[in-house]
Amino acid sequence: MPGAVRRLPASRGGPGRLAVSAALAAAWPWLKAAHIVSVMAWMAGLLYLPRLFVYHCGAAAGSETDLTFRVMERRLYRAIMTPAMLASWGFGALLLAAGGAWGAGWFVAKLALVAAMTALHGFMGRWRREFAQTRNRRSARFYRIVNEVPAALLLAIVVLAVVKPF
Repeated sequence: MPGAVRRLPASRGGPGRLAVSAALAAAWPWLKAAHIVSVMAWMAGLLYLPRLFVYHCGAAAGSETDLTFRVMERRLYRAIMTPAMLASWGFGALLLAAGGAWGAGWFVAKLALVAAMTALHGFMGRWRREFAQTRNRRSARFYRIVNEVPAALLLAIVVLAVVKPF
């Protein structure tokens, strides 16, 4: 993004900081692409896991279906969602270092919503463990409602990042 290069702060940490900032600015399109892909993978999991929970609610504890859902939920959470979340945060931090949006109101609001999404990720991990231990006490309706939350957060985050309303 050409605007990001112009917004680079003057070197406060000596020539080394300037070289790192210039390298990050040069890598901007690749960082942005990696950030978008990792966010997409994270969102896929955040939207799919509660749907698995909805169906898991109908499975008898210890049944073959229950065991299948446990495996699917564990693999989705550990192998896709969590690495994608970490990559999203990591690439986002690199973009921030390259672009310097710290003081912008839209960015602070976006960061708060991403923190809320991260908290939701943690709740889903806890609910997954409860299913794994046959301790789920929530209804399928609860998980249907939770299934809408990531989409609402995503909508707000994208509007803030693209429109930058304040």
